[in-house]
Amino acid sequence: MLRIDKLKVGGLPPLSFEVQPGECLGVEGPSGSGKTRLLRAIADLDAAEGYVYLDGAERGELPAPRWRCQVRYVSAEPAWWAGTARAHMPANARLDGMVTALGLEPAILDQPVTQLSTGERQRLGLVRAMADEPAVLLLDEPTSALDAAAAALVESLIRVALRAGRIVVLVSHDPALLERLATSRIVLGVRAVEPAR
Repeated sequence: MLRIDKLKVGGLPPLSFEVQPGECLGVEGPSGSGKTRLLRAIADLDAAEGYVYLDGAERGELPAPRWRCQVRYVSAEPAWWAGTARAHMPANARLDGMVTALGLEPAILDQPVTQLSTGERQRLGLVRAMADEPAVLLLDEPTSALDAAAAALVESLIRVALRAGRIVVLVSHDPALLERLATSRIVLGVRAVEPAR
Protein backbone atom coordinates (compact mmCIF):
# COMPACT_ATOMS: atom_id res chain seq x y z
CA MET A 1 0.00 0.00 0.00
CA LEU A 2 1.12 3.55 -0.79
CA ARG A 3 0.21 5.93 2.02
CA ILE A 4 0.68 9.68 1.88
CA ASP A 5 0.44 11.47 5.22
CA LYS A 6 0.38 15.27 5.50
CA LEU A 7 2.61 15.78 2.46
CA LYS A 8 3.16 19.48 1.72
CA VAL A 9 3.52 20.31 -1.96
CA GLY A 10 3.81 23.92 -3.07
CA GLY A 11 0.97 26.08 -1.79
CA LEU A 12 -1.42 23.17 -1.32
CA PRO A 13 -2.72 22.16 2.09
CA PRO A 14 -1.14 18.96 3.46
CA LEU A 15 -2.22 15.94 1.41
CA SER A 16 -3.17 12.57 2.89
CA PHE A 17 -4.44 9.54 0.94
CA GLU A 18 -3.88 5.82 0.38
CA VAL A 19 -3.68 3.68 -2.76
CA GLN A 20 -3.90 -0.09 -2.56
CA PRO A 21 -2.12 -2.57 -4.86
CA GLY A 22 -4.00 -2.93 -8.14
CA GLU A 23 -5.61 0.51 -7.77
CA CYS A 24 -5.17 3.66 -9.81
CA LEU A 25 -5.46 7.10 -8.22
CA GLY A 26 -6.29 9.78 -10.79
CA VAL A 27 -4.91 13.25 -10.09
CA GLU A 28 -6.62 16.19 -11.78
CA GLY A 29 -6.28 19.94 -11.64
CA PRO A 30 -5.45 22.97 -13.74
CA SER A 31 -1.94 23.63 -14.97
CA GLY A 32 0.23 24.87 -12.12
CA SER A 33 -1.88 23.25 -9.40
CA GLY A 34 0.93 20.97 -8.24
CA LYS A 35 0.25 17.65 -9.98
CA THR A 36 3.80 17.08 -11.21
CA ARG A 37 5.26 18.37 -7.94
CA LEU A 38 3.12 15.84 -6.07
CA LEU A 39 4.46 12.95 -8.14
CA ARG A 40 8.06 14.14 -7.80
CA ALA A 41 7.67 14.49 -4.02
CA ILE A 42 6.28 10.96 -3.72
CA ALA A 43 9.25 9.70 -5.76
CA ASP A 44 11.63 11.59 -3.45
CA LEU A 45 12.95 13.62 -6.39
CA ASP A 46 11.97 16.94 -4.77
CA ALA A 47 12.10 17.78 -1.08
CA ALA A 48 8.73 17.97 0.63
CA GLU A 49 7.59 17.91 4.24
CA GLY A 50 5.35 15.07 5.30
CA TYR A 51 5.46 11.32 5.03
CA VAL A 52 5.27 8.79 2.20
CA TYR A 53 5.04 5.09 3.06
CA LEU A 54 5.22 2.02 0.86
CA ASP A 55 4.17 -1.18 2.61
CA GLY A 56 4.97 0.42 5.96
CA ALA A 57 8.45 1.73 5.04
CA GLU A 58 8.81 5.52 5.03
CA ARG A 59 10.75 7.02 2.11
CA GLY A 60 13.29 8.64 4.47
CA GLU A 61 14.17 5.24 5.95
CA LEU A 62 15.53 3.95 2.64
CA PRO A 63 18.41 5.17 0.47
CA ALA A 64 16.96 7.30 -2.33
CA PRO A 65 18.05 4.94 -5.16
CA ARG A 66 16.39 1.99 -3.43
CA TRP A 67 13.17 3.96 -2.90
CA ARG A 68 13.12 5.03 -6.56
CA CYS A 69 13.53 1.42 -7.69
CA GLN A 70 10.17 0.69 -6.06
CA VAL A 71 8.44 4.06 -6.55
CA ARG A 72 9.03 5.06 -10.18
CA TYR A 73 8.27 8.51 -11.61
CA VAL A 74 7.61 8.65 -15.35
CA SER A 75 7.78 12.14 -16.82
CA ALA A 76 5.71 13.22 -19.81
CA GLU A 77 9.04 13.89 -21.53
CA PRO A 78 11.51 11.29 -20.24
CA ALA A 79 15.20 12.19 -20.11
CA TRP A 80 17.74 10.10 -22.01
CA TRP A 81 21.46 10.20 -21.28
CA ALA A 82 22.76 7.36 -23.48
CA GLY A 83 22.63 7.00 -27.25
CA THR A 84 19.96 4.31 -27.48
CA ALA A 85 16.91 3.33 -25.48
CA ARG A 86 18.30 -0.17 -24.91
CA ALA A 87 21.27 1.33 -23.03
CA HIS A 88 18.76 2.60 -20.44
CA MET A 89 16.93 -0.68 -20.01
CA PRO A 90 17.61 -3.54 -17.62
CA ALA A 91 18.33 -6.88 -19.26
CA ASN A 92 14.85 -8.33 -19.37
CA ALA A 93 13.24 -10.98 -21.53
CA ARG A 94 9.98 -8.98 -21.46
CA LEU A 95 11.41 -5.88 -23.21
CA ASP A 96 10.58 -6.88 -26.77
CA GLY A 97 7.05 -7.87 -25.78
CA MET A 98 6.45 -4.59 -23.96
CA VAL A 99 7.78 -2.57 -26.89
CA THR A 100 5.60 -4.53 -29.33
CA ALA A 101 2.57 -4.09 -27.06
CA LEU A 102 3.02 -0.33 -27.46
CA GLY A 103 2.95 -0.53 -31.26
CA LEU A 104 6.71 -0.27 -31.78
CA GLU A 105 9.23 -2.62 -33.37
CA PRO A 106 11.86 -4.06 -31.00
CA ALA A 107 14.58 -2.70 -33.33
CA ILE A 108 13.68 0.79 -32.08
CA LEU A 109 15.55 -0.02 -28.86
CA ASP A 110 18.83 0.20 -30.80
CA GLN A 111 18.09 3.33 -32.80
CA PRO A 112 19.58 6.68 -31.71
CA VAL A 113 17.20 8.29 -29.23
CA THR A 114 17.73 11.65 -30.96
CA GLN A 115 16.10 10.25 -34.12
CA LEU A 116 12.92 9.10 -32.39
CA SER A 117 9.69 11.06 -32.27
CA THR A 118 8.36 12.54 -29.04
CA GLY A 119 5.66 9.87 -28.93
CA GLU A 120 8.16 7.05 -29.47
CA ARG A 121 10.37 8.38 -26.68
CA GLN A 122 7.34 8.72 -24.42
CA ARG A 123 6.32 5.09 -24.97
CA LEU A 124 9.89 3.87 -24.50
CA GLY A 125 10.06 5.86 -21.26
CA LEU A 126 7.10 3.85 -20.01
CA VAL A 127 8.81 0.59 -21.00
CA ARG A 128 11.97 1.71 -19.19
CA ALA A 129 9.93 2.47 -16.05
CA MET A 130 7.99 -0.79 -16.06
CA ALA A 131 10.71 -3.20 -17.15
CA ASP A 132 11.93 -4.08 -13.66
CA GLU A 133 8.41 -4.13 -12.19
CA PRO A 134 8.39 -1.37 -9.55
CA ALA A 135 5.63 -1.50 -6.96
CA VAL A 136 4.41 2.03 -7.76
CA LEU A 137 4.15 3.85 -11.08
CA LEU A 138 3.79 7.64 -10.92
CA LEU A 139 2.64 8.51 -14.44
CA ASP A 140 2.70 12.17 -15.52
CA GLU A 141 0.59 12.63 -18.67
CA PRO A 142 1.63 9.27 -20.21
CA THR A 143 -0.47 9.79 -23.36
CA SER A 144 0.04 13.52 -23.95
CA ALA A 145 2.16 13.14 -27.12
CA LEU A 146 0.27 10.18 -28.57
CA ASP A 147 -2.44 9.69 -31.17
CA ALA A 148 -5.58 7.80 -30.19
CA ALA A 149 -4.29 4.39 -31.31
CA ALA A 150 -0.97 4.68 -29.42
CA ALA A 151 -2.75 6.10 -26.35
CA ALA A 152 -5.03 3.06 -26.31
CA LEU A 153 -1.98 0.76 -26.30
CA VAL A 154 -0.48 2.68 -23.38
CA GLU A 155 -3.78 2.40 -21.52
CA SER A 156 -3.75 -1.37 -22.10
CA LEU A 157 -0.23 -1.65 -20.68
CA ILE A 158 -1.28 0.34 -17.61
CA ARG A 159 -4.17 -2.09 -17.15
CA VAL A 160 -1.72 -5.01 -17.28
CA ALA A 161 0.33 -3.34 -14.53
CA LEU A 162 -2.78 -2.87 -12.40
CA ARG A 163 -3.82 -6.51 -12.86
CA ALA A 164 -0.31 -7.49 -11.72
CA GLY A 165 -0.92 -5.59 -8.46
CA ARG A 166 1.04 -2.44 -9.24
CA ILE A 167 -0.07 0.85 -7.69
CA VAL A 168 -0.60 3.63 -10.25
CA VAL A 169 -0.88 7.35 -9.57
CA LEU A 170 -1.96 8.91 -12.84
CA VAL A 171 -1.85 12.60 -13.73
CA SER A 172 -3.80 13.42 -16.87
CA HIS A 173 -5.72 16.24 -18.47
CA ASP A 174 -7.79 13.57 -20.27
CA PRO A 175 -10.95 13.07 -18.18
CA ALA A 176 -12.00 10.08 -20.28
CA LEU A 177 -8.72 8.28 -19.52
CA LEU A 178 -9.13 8.96 -15.81
CA GLU A 179 -12.74 7.79 -15.95
CA ARG A 180 -11.66 4.47 -17.47
CA LEU A 181 -8.60 3.78 -15.28
CA ALA A 182 -8.95 5.53 -11.93
CA THR A 183 -10.48 3.68 -9.01
CA SER A 184 -10.35 6.95 -7.02
CA ARG A 185 -9.52 10.55 -7.86
CA ILE A 186 -8.33 13.77 -6.28
CA VAL A 187 -8.57 17.25 -7.73
CA LEU A 188 -5.82 19.70 -6.91
CA GLY A 189 -6.83 23.34 -6.89
CA VAL A 190 -4.74 26.44 -6.44
CA ARG A 191 -5.46 26.49 -2.70
CA ALA A 192 -7.26 23.29 -1.85
CA VAL A 193 -7.65 19.63 -2.62
CA GLU A 194 -11.20 18.96 -3.71
CA PRO A 195 -12.87 15.54 -3.91
CA ALA A 196 -13.70 14.43 -7.44
CA ARG A 197 -17.36 14.30 -8.32
